Amino acid sequence: MGLKNNKKEYVAHVRKDGVKQSVVDHLSDVGEITSRLAAKIGVSPAGNLIGLLHDFGKFSMDFQEYIGSATGLINPDEDAFVDFKGLKGKIDHSSAGAQWIWENCQRWGEQGQLVGQMLALCIASHHSGLIDCLKPDGGNGFSGRMKKLDDKTHKNECLENAPQYYMENLNTLADKELIQNVLLQLQKVIQVNNEKLPVNIQSFNLGFWTRMLFSCLIDADRINSADFEYPENTQHRNNSSVDWSIPVNRLEQAIKEFTGEKPIDELRRNISNTCKQRAVDAQGIYTLTVPTGGGKTYASLRYALHHAKQHKLDRIIYIIPFTSIIEQNAAAIREVLECSKDEYPWVLEQHSNLEPEQQNWHSKLVSENWDAPIVMTTMVQFLEVLFSGGTRGARKMHQLANSVLVFDEIQTLPINCTHLFCNALNFLTNYCNTTAVLCTATQPLLDRLKSPEKGQLVIPQENELVRDVPKLFEDLERIILSNKVRPEGWTAEQIAELALHEFKQFGSCLIIVNTKSWAQQLYQTLQSDFEGNKDAIFQLSTSLCPAHRKAILANVRQRLEKNQPVLCISTQLIEAGVDVDFASVIRFLAGLDSIAQAAGRCNRNGLRETATVHVVNPAEEKIDLLKDIKVGRDKALRVLGEGYDNLLAPDAMQQYFNYYFYERADDMSYSVSSKKLGRDDNLLNLLSSNTNNVGRNNNSRLLQQSFMTAGKAFKAIDSPTQAVIVPYGKDGKNLIAELGRVAKEFDVKTYRQLLKQAQKFSVNVFPNVWKRLQEEKAVYEIQPGEGIYWLDKKHYSDEFGLSDKPCSSMDLNLF
Repeated sequence: MGLKNNKKEYVAHVRKDGVKQSVVDHLSDVGEITSRLAAKIGVSPAGNLIGLLHDFGKFSMDFQEYIGSATGLINPDEDAFVDFKGLKGKIDHSSAGAQWIWENCQRWGEQGQLVGQMLALCIASHHSGLIDCLKPDGGNGFSGRMKKLDDKTHKNECLENAPQYYMENLNTLADKELIQNVLLQLQKVIQVNNEKLPVNIQSFNLGFWTRMLFSCLIDADRINSADFEYPENTQHRNNSSVDWSIPVNRLEQAIKEFTGEKPIDELRRNISNTCKQRAVDAQGIYTLTVPTGGGKTYASLRYALHHAKQHKLDRIIYIIPFTSIIEQNAAAIREVLECSKDEYPWVLEQHSNLEPEQQNWHSKLVSENWDAPIVMTTMVQFLEVLFSGGTRGARKMHQLANSVLVFDEIQTLPINCTHLFCNALNFLTNYCNTTAVLCTATQPLLDRLKSPEKGQLVIPQENELVRDVPKLFEDLERIILSNKVRPEGWTAEQIAELALHEFKQFGSCLIIVNTKSWAQQLYQTLQSDFEGNKDAIFQLSTSLCPAHRKAILANVRQRLEKNQPVLCISTQLIEAGVDVDFASVIRFLAGLDSIAQAAGRCNRNGLRETATVHVVNPAEEKIDLLKDIKVGRDKALRVLGEGYDNLLAPDAMQQYFNYYFYERADDMSYSVSSKKLGRDDNLLNLLSSNTNNVGRNNNSRLLQQSFMTAGKAFKAIDSPTQAVIVPYGKDGKNLIAELGRVAKEFDVKTYRQLLKQAQKFSVNVFPNVWKRLQEEKAVYEIQPGEGIYWLDKKHYSDEFGLSDKPCSSMDLNLF
């Protein structure tokens, strides 16, 4: 051990065909890629340095013996052969580089220490996700890692073994100029318009900046590793800048060909034209407040494309509340933007998370990094990119820089993420050359929160993209809201009777409920009335996979367009952006924003002079654990009784959000219980000043966040879900079988394609249901250790989708 041997070839990776990648080549390549990505935050040299150091520990003989034994470079009968299976994941090759940069930066004083800590954190964390600077018990996690003994980190041995020219390059890079370059960027992120931010937000921004640099390193490492293992990957990577004139011209041509002549079509054209005109404005945070049915999708796309072209941005990211409308919106965008002759697709969809967080070599290679001109994802995925632990989400974070972020239905932002979201979006738009557009008919008051010192958006009044919003709502008024709330509530039979009356009188009726159990109950109650007309009744919920929902919605739309009878019972998934037009809607009492969204499915295209949305309150409803719905329902009830002329107009909606946000102010910092942390705290604090941590040093200028603890506690939805692939239809069954075959062979290109397809055949399952499915032995891993599961056919119904109880006598044996 420790013998200097610069002639020895130190190996980082070995490909299946036996080709080796040297440690120097891997470090140099990752340094180059990280440098390019880190240019987005103005620190290319620092990016290069952490790339060159991230696997510095691979110069140790311990690692070389491990990789040689694991890949057959060392024979079992040689003395150097080791138990590579027992050593998997146990040889530390990330601490050595982190220790080197930390020690090297000490000579530049306190400011050098801060820079050194940030760079060292990125290197030390590149397998685990950002580590805790302070652990929950007050222990100094960062200091502990930097003081890790040399017999574990092998730093001194690596210094001897690394080639001299490589070490000279490191010493040249890690100079005072690099420190000053990073400090210049850090000075920017702790102030806005030359005014210092509150201390807690300064701390949040410094931590967030570190995560952004960390993201650059993670992506660079994964890209280089994948491209070495599968050289054909490089031909699928598009590293050239986006020529936005191509999609701009295609969209403008499509708009010219649209010839709608109804009054609503003229209003939609005006909104779209206004968005195009405003696209030349400066970057920042904008709102697009348009009534449901006002054409937000195309109007926001037109703004985003022209804005990206104007400011030479890298991508457009659409953040959508539910997976149910990603496919619809992506199809609409593809129809006007994509051409079969395009070398690369313009649009990437991410429906659900089929990538396990505990990533192995395979899943690291196929995981997405959002490297496409237009990305369509969910709010859950977006928030996980910003705040989740591990490396999977963080890898994508740098793609948010130099971008247009379009938030569709921003009012669906989880309430506990409010301050975290506001601070993150302020950071991205102030320091990362990013523009954000908040689209909705029901604009939440994210710039007027009860506790602005914890972080709220800054949105100048002139940043509303459309003119005279109240007049626009008046012009687009197409429905009457009928308040049918009763003190005693409505029974299932009474609701069914009302639905049948509306259905028989108008030909189509949509019932939107708050829970899956009510959707099933009403569907079963109404089925007997459709004995001779079963094709006319439908049920929709998130228990159905996206492909199943798409098929049902296509059928519903087709029948509506042909004026055939339709009665549809759905959970809230149908009300945010789903393009359907019913003659009558019944909405269970919920938040006023939800009622407004439901109204957008009624007389959507102005085919009738007016139509009615009936608001009813069920006599019994189990929503005590659904706080968002429960509080929203109570505040909507209050506004319903205040005598507004139009309950869906901006003034009524503003009053609703005043009540709702005031009630929920204490829920906005993402509370973490003592059961998880040992004390009551919140993620906003853990990711900023960490004032409740007993180990905090008030005089220290170093980061004191508990990154890993916060990442483990963070879930964008209260109950984390597990994605499972379901055998819906012939395609679903074939896909499961094909995934099983390809996982064994691991053809990376095919596996990636199949995982993308599998998103359309997956259902996200809550922990209690997942546990019952496991107890029923209803879920199976595609490949042991991959963390990707498929569902037994017996537990998937054509009517209700996934069930934790068997709903079919047929078994499915695919492997």
